[in-house]
Amino acid sequence: MNSDTQSLDSLPPRERILVAAHGLFYRDGIRATGVDRIIDLSMVSKVTFYRQYASKDELIKAYLDYRHQGWMSWFNSSLMQHSRDGAGAAAALARTLGDWFGQSGFRGCAFLNAAAELGSADPAILEMVRRHKNEMAGVLDALFARDAVCAGQRLSLAVDGAIVHAQMGQPRDEVLENFKAVVERIVGS
Repeated sequence: MNSDTQSLDSLPPRERILVAAHGLFYRDGIRATGVDRIIDLSMVSKVTFYRQYASKDELIKAYLDYRHQGWMSWFNSSLMQHSRDGAGAAAALARTLGDWFGQSGFRGCAFLNAAAELGSADPAILEMVRRHKNEMAGVLDALFARDAVCAGQRLSLAVDGAIVHAQMGQPRDEVLENFKAVVERIVGS
């Protein structure tokens, strides 16, 4: 998923801040990214920043909403494209993940990362992570529905495991082969 392609200077201040924060939070981590770095990258004043987002916590929640919308749109589109190209559900899912893992800016799941960084300190973050994962599971239920399998939650766990292994630097092909084996066990194909 690559959502930061629009030029920052063409955006209104609120969106500029959000897009800058998205890039920094995903690449460097939420805690490691200070407000001053976001202000510098988004080319706004501190006053403008705080008029748009009353706190970093508010911006973090906006970032997770933004990431959710962009990632789910990409995920659905990629699954549909691979399915239109003739891939079965399991192959479409593996190809989609392979495409994502192969991106130069891949840093794992923004939601798992946020839960690890902030989840114990902010229950609202954990709720956003759960909502994202439940929606992903729903997409997987729909993708595998023609196989008469309702296994979105199980597949979601397998996807998360593959993401973590890819993020840790395990070779992409190895991750995807192991992932395919797990999916076959879950859906019985």
